[in-house]
Amino acid sequence: MRLAALPLLFAPLLLSPLAQAAALSVCTEASPEGFDVVQYNSLTTTNASADVLMNRLVDFDTASGKVVPSLADSWEVSTDGLSYVFKLHPQVKFHTTDYFKPTRELTAEDVKFSFDRMLDPANPWHKVAQSGFPHAQSMQLPSLIKKIDALDPLTVRFTLDHPDSTFLATLSMGFASIYSAEYADKLLKADATDKLNSQPVGTGPFVFNRFQKDASIRYKANPDYFRGKPAVDPLIFAITPDANVRLQKLRRNECQIALSPKPLDVQAAKQEPTLKVEKTDAFMTAFVGINSQHPPLDKPEVRQAINLAFDKANYLKAVFEDTAEAANGPYPPNTWSYAKNLPGYAHDVDKAKALLAKAGLKDGFQTTIWTRPSGSLLNPNPSLGAQLLQSDLAEIGIQAEIRVIEWGELIRRAKAGEHDLLFMGWAGDNGDPDNFLTPQFSCAAVKSGTNFARYCNADLDKLISAGKTTSEQGVRTKLYEQAQAQIQQQALWLPLAHPTAYALTRKDVQGYSVSPFGRQDYSRVTLK
Repeated sequence: MRLAALPLLFAPLLLSPLAQAAALSVCTEASPEGFDVVQYNSLTTTNASADVLMNRLVDFDTASGKVVPSLADSWEVSTDGLSYVFKLHPQVKFHTTDYFKPTRELTAEDVKFSFDRMLDPANPWHKVAQSGFPHAQSMQLPSLIKKIDALDPLTVRFTLDHPDSTFLATLSMGFASIYSAEYADKLLKADATDKLNSQPVGTGPFVFNRFQKDASIRYKANPDYFRGKPAVDPLIFAITPDANVRLQKLRRNECQIALSPKPLDVQAAKQEPTLKVEKTDAFMTAFVGINSQHPPLDKPEVRQAINLAFDKANYLKAVFEDTAEAANGPYPPNTWSYAKNLPGYAHDVDKAKALLAKAGLKDGFQTTIWTRPSGSLLNPNPSLGAQLLQSDLAEIGIQAEIRVIEWGELIRRAKAGEHDLLFMGWAGDNGDPDNFLTPQFSCAAVKSGTNFARYCNADLDKLISAGKTTSEQGVRTKLYEQAQAQIQQQALWLPLAHPTAYALTRKDVQGYSVSPFGRQDYSRVTLK
């Protein structure tokens, strides 16, 4: 066995006797789909559930680029890469709420339950998730994890079917949050399993209070948090779809943090003495998913023509106002194994028309463009972006109808493969380049719904799988470069942009930073 991590000491966030906890209000852009994060794959839901209510065995530290301890103080990996033994942090308490009073602390049984419900069809909780477990399924965990053993109350062992170099990083993702087996048993006996999604319980820095759809989510600081009670209390998500309104609320101090600002708002905030701008290069890609199962989009020539018809430079200027870099493929440029020699598709209307004619569609065809109603980091102006794509496609004879669909419904229906062209974005949330490949281009991800191109190809699947069987970065890079070349040749996406991630805050907000993954950490925020 080789030691993979040493215990990490956390500086507790204890308030001094004279300190007064202050409310923190965050202007967010949409309601979460629910609070049982394993059922969903949107960042909005991860932020509202996993990031504030839950913890994982490990975290991914963006500064060092390494996996670090969380609920697990340390872990050991066998030399064959098939056994991972985690030592849990002692005396971690689950939330005490009006609807649940835990009688015990976190144990290995909670870890085992949290994964068994996703992996084992015989587990009574497995059938509760109506849409399945999209991340676990797309990451192919049911075939990867052979068994999970609670060796003692604070030791848990994962036995894998085959080595997977991405496994540890995968455990830092929101869907790998640890749930209370005791709370789940209580709900199962009461025939109230739906409450896991509406009355969540975790070990995280904040405790769920109440949710009013499209209005607000309220959380209380967790007085028993194992890393120390947060300095802000309560935490409020003010759900505010309009970016202009988010900025106005920030100016009036109704919010202290505003997420997903428009580029113009960023420039305005820089000039205001009471506000400040936080930013980082985002580990994200905005794209239009092209449903390869819907004729005539099943023809590579048609997908290539769509890429060639689109004036990306005009789009970036109009929608992102030059705050994003043009995307040529799925990876952001700051990803190791990024295929920098792949040129992407130049804007070439004549070539696009020729490809449509080659596909037997010289007179074009009709299709639909799906987009969300409100702006986000990966789509600051959904209406304008859809109109620009619609106009460019019309130039080559493709008549596209724009359909604006509420975010939760958009995600649900897109995962079912109902869309033709879909404005979407993907945030890699574990630092590994595979996080852009397995969830978006594997055959398993077609079944789980996260593969918005709906493309399953045996050769591409082999490249993606092979990249996870070795930890040799050079070998993985060559495999991933081949995968990126195939994705581009097949034109599975219309890649749009790699944005700079911004958040606007009041000047008195301390301890908040923008994550390149789009994740949110309010546990260390203080208000001066």
